Amino acid sequence: MDGLNVSIAFFFLAFGLCQVLRWLSKRLLSPGTHGCLAREFAGSFQLCMSCLELRMLIDIGPWGGGFGLDVVLTLLFLLSAVHGTSLDGASANPTVSLQEFLLLESSLAATGAKLLAQGVGAGTGWALTRLYWSWELTQLHFIQNLIAPECSSSIHTSLPHAAFLEGSCSFLLHLILLKLRQSHPLYRVPALAATVTFLTYAAGPYTGAFFNPALATAVTFHCSGSSFWAYIQVYWLGPLAGMLAALLLFQGNIPRLFQKNLLYSQKSKYKVPKAKVTAQAEGDKPQKKRKGGKSNAEPRA
Repeated sequence: MDGLNVSIAFFFLAFGLCQVLRWLSKRLLSPGTHGCLAREFAGSFQLCMSCLELRMLIDIGPWGGGFGLDVVLTLLFLLSAVHGTSLDGASANPTVSLQEFLLLESSLAATGAKLLAQGVGAGTGWALTRLYWSWELTQLHFIQNLIAPECSSSIHTSLPHAAFLEGSCSFLLHLILLKLRQSHPLYRVPALAATVTFLTYAAGPYTGAFFNPALATAVTFHCSGSSFWAYIQVYWLGPLAGMLAALLLFQGNIPRLFQKNLLYSQKSKYKVPKAKVTAQAEGDKPQKKRKGGKSNAEPRA
């Protein structure tokens, strides 16, 4: 269990380092675009470091550390909750940034800058985590450091099935994000953490369950066993298609592309309640009678 304790300390260290980055960005950068990019970088940096260490525990922990999948899933839920509460407005996910762009909440330039910051943050997190593994602080890290250069693809099923799984995970995640975006963080964060944990448990053995293009690019694109085009289809196009499907199902349209609602009627939005119509009709009757009385009245001699 010493290896697990060191990993937990690593999680705290990564979280503390990213919190310092967020604090410095608020103090030194403007609250506009530069501050947003710094938060995206810190979020992707934190997510990538936590994901890599957690995947190491999943792969080596059961036979090298003496703990089972239940321990790792509990850590995943807690890390997802911590990640959700500490993002400070960032998404750390390219599909979420593209969703904001399609909802007219972000410009093209700002969205492109966010995607770049997320990619750089994930790449930096991968590099520092590999450096941390090279220190071989525990037996788990010693084993991981040996097998890291010869890592294999996370795709353990057919290419269409893998793309479908990643797209389905992205679809469910974005649908819940859209549904809970206005909810209080007290309810939103645990719901999203439970969703991520469930999707990772269900799809992890087949694709790794990334449903985050930046994270997948940093973690698995360099591994052998699948072509670059296969990685693009599964980890980029799959989550993008899932996000578009979730947005279309939730909104009925994609505001950036077209305004017409293809799924839901807007008539109910402007429908006048029957009680109000009845009250207006009853209120008009005396006026009509008074007008009629004046027109029929004849002057007396």
